[in-house]
Amino acid sequence: MYEKLYEAWRRERETVEIQMLPKDFYAKLADYMKKMREESRMLDKKTLRARLMEREFKNAKKLVKKLYRLRREKFLNGAKEGKSVPKDRLTEDEERLYAGISPFAESYQALFKDVSRGRSPRVKPEKKGKRMVVRFLQEIPAIVGSDMKTYGPFKPEDIATLPVENAKALIKQGVTEEVEAKS
Repeated sequence: MYEKLYEAWRRERETVEIQMLPKDFYAKLADYMKKMREESRMLDKKTLRARLMEREFKNAKKLVKKLYRLRREKFLNGAKEGKSVPKDRLTEDEERLYAGISPFAESYQALFKDVSRGRSPRVKPEKKGKRMVVRFLQEIPAIVGSDMKTYGPFKPEDIATLPVENAKALIKQGVTEEVEAKS
């Protein structure tokens, strides 16, 4: 996995456009980091193997940080300029983040266009319906919510905020359970 991480960072650093990553890249990367941390705990810190693992872990951590910063910068610059990022280049996690940023960027672009055309700005507050936090009990594919937005796909133990209508239907089917907020 280290080689894949390094290659992703190198490609990202050398190009202006956001580069394609496998949809499950961050999940695999997190698993790799977790395994390295667990394995290094079991080793005698004085051994060469332990020192090499510690060095690899530190280097991987630095690469993750650099890759994250590069992609975030490209992501936000594209949103600022009103350019959409091709979804096939994003991981599943990034797609969810982009879904939240994209409407904001579009609204901001509309504001700029209105002002530059001499019109009074028409910023409309986003109407949000009631939502519910649920925990998934089983794997399900992506769904289209009552608000016409796509949610998922989901795996067991995933937590999501969904429109109440969809959340209640999934609870009734035994696919999810409500997560109650504690004060």
